[in-house]
Amino acid sequence: MHAIADTRQLQADGVIDAAQAREIEARAREAMVALAINSVLCFGIVAATAGLIFWLADAVSVAIFGALALVGGLAILARGGKMYRMFGNAAALIGAGMLIGGGVAELFANYHDRAGWVMLLAGVAVTTLSGVALWRGALTTRFVTGAILVMGVALHLGGCGILVIDRELGGLPVSLFYLYASALIAGAGVMCDVRLVTALAIVPFAQMLNTGTAYFHAAYVFYSPESTLSILQMGTLVLLCVWAKNVWPERWARHARVVSVLGFIVANLCFLVGSLWGDVVGETAWGPGRYSSASGSWEDYETLREAFRAEAITISRHVYSVVWAVVLAVVIAVAALRANRGIFNAAITFAGIHAYTQLFESFWDEPLAYVVGGLAAIPLAWGMWRLNGWITTRQK
Repeated sequence: MHAIADTRQLQADGVIDAAQAREIEARAREAMVALAINSVLCFGIVAATAGLIFWLADAVSVAIFGALALVGGLAILARGGKMYRMFGNAAALIGAGMLIGGGVAELFANYHDRAGWVMLLAGVAVTTLSGVALWRGALTTRFVTGAILVMGVALHLGGCGILVIDRELGGLPVSLFYLYASALIAGAGVMCDVRLVTALAIVPFAQMLNTGTAYFHAAYVFYSPESTLSILQMGTLVLLCVWAKNVWPERWARHARVVSVLGFIVANLCFLVGSLWGDVVGETAWGPGRYSSASGSWEDYETLREAFRAEAITISRHVYSVVWAVVLAVVIAVAALRANRGIFNAAITFAGIHAYTQLFESFWDEPLAYVVGGLAAIPLAWGMWRLNGWITTRQK
C-alpha cells in the first residue's frame, strides 16, 4: 500500500534516520519523474502515429513506412542497449500503430461494408499473439508487446462497435456489448499491468445504463437517466473491488483499487443527479424510454410515460439528498479508519459538492437546516475520534 508520510517529522520523532528519509524522498521523486516521462512518451507516440497516417494519406506509403519503423525499432531494442531503448520503443510502436491505424483508415475508405468483421477478427489475432508474447516474455520488451496488445483490443472492440451500429442494435445487446468491452479493457490493463488502461474500463461499464457525458456550446455535462440503478451497479462494483484488493496479490490488487475509486466517483455523480431531479426507477431501462419522433407523437409518449410513472418506484430529490449525505458520512469514517486514501479523498470532495449544491438548491432560505446539520456533525466527529482511539489501542 502506498502511504503519505512526513519524512521530516518521522526523522524528528526518531522513527527513521536521515539516510532513510533521503532514500524515501528519492524514490518518491523517481516515481513522479517516471510517470512524467511515460506520459510525454505516450503522447509523442500517439501524436506522431496519427500525424504520419494523415500526412502520408496513402495505404501503401503508410504500410511501408510503418513496417520500416517497426523493424527499425525492434532492431534498436535487440542491439542498441539500454541507452537507446526509449527510441526503440517509440519507433516500434509508431510502426505498429501505423500498420494498424492505416489498415483501419483503408477499410473505412474503401471497404466499409466489411470493416466491422475484418477489424473484429484482426483484433482477436493481434490481441492473442501479443498476449502470448507478453505472457512468455518473448519477441521484444514488455512495453512494446503490452502496447500492441492494447491496440489489438481497441481494434477488436472498434469492429464490434461498428457491427452494433450497422445492425442498429439496442437494449440488452448493447448493454452486453458494453459489459464485454469493460471486461476486455480491464483484462488488458491487468495483463499489461498499466492502471491507466484498467481505469478506462469504467467508461463502457457506466454506459450499460446509458450513464455518460455530453457537450454543447459552453457546457460539458454528466447525465444519468437511471441514477438509482447506476448507483446500485457502481456500489456493487466498489464492494467487489474492495473485497478483491484485500485478498488478491498486490500485482492485481492495485488495479482493483483504481477501479473502486472510479466506481465510487461515478456513483457520487449519479447521486448528484438524483439529488437535483429525483428518479423514476426503470423509466428508460424497461419503461417508455426517451422520446423519439420516429416512434409516434409527443402526446402518445407522454401518455405512456404518465402511466408508467403512476406504477413505478419514484424517489424524490429530497430523499436522495439525505441518503447521499448519510452515505458520504459513513464512507468518510470507514475510509479514514482503514486508511483508504483514494475513497476518502473522493468522499470529502463530493461532500463539499453536495453541501454547495444543496446550499443553493434546497436550503438557501432554511437556516434551521444548517443548525441541525452542524450540531449533528459534532457528535459524529467525536464518535469517529473515539472509534479511532479504540482501534489504535487494539492494534497496539
